[in-house]
Amino acid sequence: MKAARVLFFFVVVFAVYFAINAYVVYRGVHCFAPHTTGRTVVLWAGVFIPLTFVIGRVLERIWLSEVSDFLVSLGSIWLAAMLYFFLAVLLIDIVRLANHLVPFLPDALMERPDRTARMLFWTVSGCVAILLLAGHINARLPRVHELAVSVDKPANGRSSLRIVMASDIHLGTIVGRKRLNGLAETIRELQPDVVLFPGDLVDEDLGPVIKDNIGETLRSITAPHGVFGITGNHEYIGGADEAVAYLEEHGVRMLRDTSVVLDGGISLVGREDRSRSQFSGKHRKALDRLLEDVDRRGPVIVMDHQPFDLDTVAQAGVDVQVSGHTHHGQLWPLNLITRMVYEQSWGYLKKGNTHFYISSGFGTWGPPVRLGNRPEVVVLTLKFRDS
Repeated sequence: MKAARVLFFFVVVFAVYFAINAYVVYRGVHCFAPHTTGRTVVLWAGVFIPLTFVIGRVLERIWLSEVSDFLVSLGSIWLAAMLYFFLAVLLIDIVRLANHLVPFLPDALMERPDRTARMLFWTVSGCVAILLLAGHINARLPRVHELAVSVDKPANGRSSLRIVMASDIHLGTIVGRKRLNGLAETIRELQPDVVLFPGDLVDEDLGPVIKDNIGETLRSITAPHGVFGITGNHEYIGGADEAVAYLEEHGVRMLRDTSVVLDGGISLVGREDRSRSQFSGKHRKALDRLLEDVDRRGPVIVMDHQPFDLDTVAQAGVDVQVSGHTHHGQLWPLNLITRMVYEQSWGYLKKGNTHFYISSGFGTWGPPVRLGNRPEVVVLTLKFRDS
């Protein structure tokens, strides 16, 4: 049953992916006359490039090399290009259909459709290239987002707790040791009491992480009260047990449906990702079971990668929950979709006495591109009531 669900998921994803590519390539090819160099180049590029991400991901599991790195990188960039080519082609076709029903375009555009088509091809291609460059620069310039919230509970005389959080780092081929070095330096400068990684610390395949010796940089990230992480859906895609073992070996204490008590009687609870059942056939613990042995008279912090069921969390007596996963869409206009899927796609939300923060994430999945949002490192200061 588990294998069937996973297979069905990937069949649907690949069917949508190749359908979109077929539409984009078909429209691109027909911008050039038959038997011309332009049509041949677009056709072959349109066949090969969409396959590079899939081939590269498979290849890096059996032959991790510069070849697999190149294919994954090229395919990742194409994912963003594909989105914007698709939106552009769709818009053009809508305009063409509207003009067919009620003519409104200038006659000059319609007199030479072949020339107009080539002009549109190069204009759209240029605009997509500019968007990708701008989005790539933006993706490599994370901001530090600071906020403070008041928790109406005492913490055994402790007045505050300074949390530094970075979600969705996606360590691997695209986000490597150099990027993590920058994050580690930022965390040191922020002087946290505790560091939290709420899921997707590792991107799918662990091989590139080991090859790049990224674990040594993870070891350099420290805090007085510890460095903690939880699983996300990408740890499960690549193999959660292997990822967790590697992370714990390199200084990150992974909370898998478990809790710890920090200084001041502050309980930190880490939930397994909700995708656990999809990939392992086992369900994660319900929140009420996780909290059975937690002293809710003191502050309770929960890490849960995917920000679903926020009402349940608020009703359970949790004071703070930190999440990620959404990337706030990562690529505009996908943030419009994440806003519909999640009660809170990004940022701070308070429900009852529970404070939620959903991070847009530090890294990227797929294309190393962000448009319409910023990557971030979050500094969350909790202020406690005097006892």
